[in-house]
Amino acid sequence: MAALAFPGFNPIAFEIGPLKVHWYGIGYVVSIMLGWYYARKLIANATLWRGGQAPMTAQQLDDFVLYAAIGIVVGGRVGYALFYDLPNIVADPLRFFRVYDGGMSFHGGFLGTTIAMILFARANRIPVWSLFDIVSIVAPIGLGIVRVANFVNGELWGRVTDVPWAVIFPTGGPFPRHPSPLYEAGLEGIVLVSVLSLLAYGPKLLKTPGFITGVFVCGYGLSRITAEFFREPDAQLGYLFGGWLTMGMLLSLPMVAAGLWAIWRARRAAARMPSAGTAAP
Repeated sequence: MAALAFPGFNPIAFEIGPLKVHWYGIGYVVSIMLGWYYARKLIANATLWRGGQAPMTAQQLDDFVLYAAIGIVVGGRVGYALFYDLPNIVADPLRFFRVYDGGMSFHGGFLGTTIAMILFARANRIPVWSLFDIVSIVAPIGLGIVRVANFVNGELWGRVTDVPWAVIFPTGGPFPRHPSPLYEAGLEGIVLVSVLSLLAYGPKLLKTPGFITGVFVCGYGLSRITAEFFREPDAQLGYLFGGWLTMGMLLSLPMVAAGLWAIWRARRAAARMPSAGTAAP
């Protein structure tokens, strides 16, 4: 079968003495910084918000970045340990701390960041659904970048295929495979951030707290389920229940339901709000 050769990427960007800096780690740092920059643009645009005022200040956003980083890293690592690598972690607990060997879960990072957002919003009296919306718009930036970093690492490769753009991954055996990290970068990154930005700047749905959050959560769930049809299941898990279901699909199905619920909740709450220029009873 015809296939493309894997580009000669080095997962290590540079070395300083014994310290090795990986592209994967740089991807996380760049993702957080670009997300912070875009979020600042959102809260600076008064026309996007109900009443013409953003729900948080630029200083509060700056303070939140640390909460977000901790939620992403801790949640992502805990999620990977629980959902994908628990037997190995139990056998070797120190394995949990070897983050440099890889092993992060989006679903764990999602839960960790959600907890961080709730805690920060309550501590700073910020409407939690509006904070959810801001993070939801910028999160796909990081998703796309990290998926490209997965490709650079030659990991999370896809199933064997004969499509013309198939790639022979260095750790995937001699078989041509779907470049599934790039599929995910496109769906979870480029497509999702474009849709959410259009909703924010077009119909200005940031004025309906929670709606954009619902679109993001549902959109990610559907994107991940779609990508899982092309991605090779984790070797230690394989297909679940003896069929075609993967752990990624199983964890994403509740996200689709939760996203639809958030959209419904946002529309219902908006319908109860007094319209502009009408005094509240």
